[in-house]
Amino acid sequence: MTNQRRLIAALFITVLISLTFLGCSNNMYKMNNEPLSKTEFLLGTVVTIKIYDNGSQEILNRAFNKLKEIEGKMTINSENSEVIEINSKAGKDFVKVSDDTFHVISRGKYFSELSRGRFDISIGPLVKLWNIGGEDVKVPTVEEIEDRKKLVDFNNVILDEEEKSVMLKEEGMILDLGGIAKGYGADEVVSVLKDEEVGYAIINIGGNVFAYGNKPDGTPWKVGIQNPQLPGKGDYIGIVKLVNQSIVTSGIYERYIEEKGKRYHHILDPESGYPVENNLVGVSVVADSSIDADSLSTSVFALGLNEGMELIEGLENVEGLFITMDSQVHVSSGLRERFKLTDSKFQLVP
Repeated sequence: MTNQRRLIAALFITVLISLTFLGCSNNMYKMNNEPLSKTEFLLGTVVTIKIYDNGSQEILNRAFNKLKEIEGKMTINSENSEVIEINSKAGKDFVKVSDDTFHVISRGKYFSELSRGRFDISIGPLVKLWNIGGEDVKVPTVEEIEDRKKLVDFNNVILDEEEKSVMLKEEGMILDLGGIAKGYGADEVVSVLKDEEVGYAIINIGGNVFAYGNKPDGTPWKVGIQNPQLPGKGDYIGIVKLVNQSIVTSGIYERYIEEKGKRYHHILDPESGYPVENNLVGVSVVADSSIDADSLSTSVFALGLNEGMELIEGLENVEGLFITMDSQVHVSSGLRERFKLTDSKFQLVP
């Protein structure tokens, strides 16, 4: 896919993504002027940063340069990166990497373990096989899926903490940090804003959102949860209030293919090799760290409602919202006071 087509697709996905900011009327997001804003295509998606105070083009440039640095180290969609080098030496040798890449892989392995492998940073062979969102996509054969499944196992991602080096144990393994790198990018942008003494900002990396600080009027940011039955319509089912937190959504409506009347979404189950099958259509995770929210949104979606909610309730400073196929909304205990259901077609489960 060309960069232009990627940009068009990402802009469309950004419209469909499950996060819509509310309260833009009455200058609720303004101080004396419009926010300083910049948008670029990075990390495989559209990135927008809006600063509502103490902003400058230099600060925005510094933030975007950090994202470009992360992309250059972690992408698997170019000829060269640290992750591509790790993949090329799978089964052969360790690769020394930067602190950024080592940290993201370490956190990715942690969440792979936490989710008992339902989120797996070594899922690259299956992602490449299905290629959902790419060109000439088709449903793989059973034999192809079974063959690639053998290469997916986060336990075979070997880390050398002292040397900051990484090795994939089996030849043919592929690291894919797509389910975690955007979250890390958002957290690093927050670090830049803190260093520059920015007080209020919104970071949106393809729908992976960090609400930095509060709104300039001192109230929490309000984020609308997209109606998964009407993606792209701008309809939301409810509102979540956020201050200094990230919210990330995983859903079956974001990217998919259809073949012979059956829809296959992009969230793959490492155990079966096929898209996850359960009664969920969307999961939103709120956390202090965007890398945590990013990893956990995929993890708990794959785990399903009961196990996913159990995991969320067992973690500190992490909350979740689950939408099922029968339009029921399940909200973790710590999010109930900050979530308001606004669509009567959905039912909030006590």
